[in-house]
Amino acid sequence: MSVLQRLQPYPGLRVLISGGAAGIGEVLAAAYLEAGALVHVCDVSEPALAAFRDKYPGTVATRADVSDAAQIEAVFKVQREHFGGLDVLVNNAGIAGPTGGIDAISDAEWQATININLTAQYRFAHHAVPLLKESSHGHMLHIASVAGRLGYAWRTPYAATKWAIVGLMKSLASELGESDIRVNALLPGIVEGPRMDAVIRARAEQVGLPEAEMRQQYLDKISLKRMVTAEDVAAMALFLCSPAARNVTGQAISVDGNVEYL
Repeated sequence: MSVLQRLQPYPGLRVLISGGAAGIGEVLAAAYLEAGALVHVCDVSEPALAAFRDKYPGTVATRADVSDAAQIEAVFKVQREHFGGLDVLVNNAGIAGPTGGIDAISDAEWQATININLTAQYRFAHHAVPLLKESSHGHMLHIASVAGRLGYAWRTPYAATKWAIVGLMKSLASELGESDIRVNALLPGIVEGPRMDAVIRARAEQVGLPEAEMRQQYLDKISLKRMVTAEDVAAMALFLCSPAARNVTGQAISVDGNVEYL
């Protein structure tokens, strides 16, 4: 196999993506489908799932609230029934959480962010590992954030979960290496799209700046002076599922244009 051929993902991978019907999750799903994978997404939004099914006929799309342990367990029942196993788990589901000082963030906001961004990743990993141990190409990919390597004032619940995800990934890479399961994390930076627009808008309102000025402040933090796209993230995800990445594990890989500070 040539080096160029090694850059192609393994064919026929069975891929499960949480939060996969919209946003970065949908772009990840589309990329895996283009690479010939068998894709199963779960998402909490019925409209997003309906749109996903229309756009990608033949895929399996399951409704699941990832803050509910029983619903996550049900997703894996679907995975076994439809695919007979699992090769790649993309632990993607998450929320932005509140924007505000630590003294203004409520206990309910904190707990909701922890439950969806972190506890759900544990639960998906918990159910995925027995299936990944049966795979010849087992890989667990955690979607974290550049906020998992930098401090993020006014977004403490979000940053705390993303740092924790990196710790979870590092620990699982050590734990699962003997089973030939690779575990990595992607740390997207400032990603173009509606979710980032909402974050910038909320921060602008908080500090009383025009939204355009706040957007420029975000760009000024990036060495390349541009946001990344969801497609940039998906391209790295595909690489990590290729023979070229067979010895890449335990890595927190930033796809961010080098965000220097938050």
